[in-house]
Amino acid sequence: MGATTRRWLTAAVSLGAALLLGAGTAQASGKEPTGPVQPNILTAAVYSLGNPTIAPPGANDWDCKPSAAHPNPVLLSNGTTANAYENWANLSWKLANAGYCVFAGNFGGAPGSFLQTVGPVADTTKALAAFGDKILATTGAAKLDVVGHSQGGMNVRYWIKYLGGATKISRLVGLSPSNHGTDLFGLLSTLEMIPGVPAALGTVCQACNEQAVGSDFLTQLNSGGETVDGIQYTVIQTRYDDVVTPYTSAFLKAGPNVKNILLQNVCGLDFTDHLGITYDPVAEGLVLNALDPAHAKTPPCVPVPPVIS
Repeated sequence: MGATTRRWLTAAVSLGAALLLGAGTAQASGKEPTGPVQPNILTAAVYSLGNPTIAPPGANDWDCKPSAAHPNPVLLSNGTTANAYENWANLSWKLANAGYCVFAGNFGGAPGSFLQTVGPVADTTKALAAFGDKILATTGAAKLDVVGHSQGGMNVRYWIKYLGGATKISRLVGLSPSNHGTDLFGLLSTLEMIPGVPAALGTVCQACNEQAVGSDFLTQLNSGGETVDGIQYTVIQTRYDDVVTPYTSAFLKAGPNVKNILLQNVCGLDFTDHLGITYDPVAEGLVLNALDPAHAKTPPCVPVPPVIS
């Protein structure tokens, strides 16, 4: 079992008590305090231990008005156990520098906690959707584009299907999304079969159970079609994903509004893993292309090692 897999499990277990849903950010005007740009998720995690509610750089300027070139604000949706700063302390800055209004919040965890996005996926998504409504109301935009990592790239589909997101979201870009769940190289599937283990895991990370391959939640989410007409879906996945396994489970069923991209088909020298993908320059370039396909550029291919070996 790789270190990233152990982190995914032990971070959930370390939460301990029952969870309350985080409130995200209550601010509706002005710029929120932001942390510095980070080179990878490890340095971002260390910084956010002491600043778990800080916004990622370039994000949460509630006076930002979308431009004609980029009329849709970009909402960043966190992966399981990750807070907004930890997940997005590089990509948020690049998006803001590219001219986007960027927003990120913390949901699905105890308010002010380092660990977020661990509560029931539906409840986390309801809070995320309310945050999206606030973004639309404050910016005056007609629709959002959403970029999500792991659970954050999957749970937006619940918003689209059940919470009215189909009329509010234009693009969904998933970075290693858990669209069809994970077996954690068979470990999670094995644990789920041991009496008492799913219930114990559910007390600290219900989202972990709900992202297991074949879970009731994912079965319901994927039934009747995985996508909705009128929304553009992009999945960016790495062959070296060590959390969403098999890595192909991230991809959505092919369709005219679906683009599934394997990172190594763009850059064979890129060894980015699950945790590193939101900081990976090739993946970041592909996100920018997905948000603005009319001005797409081929990302430079440079060797990128995994965050954790």
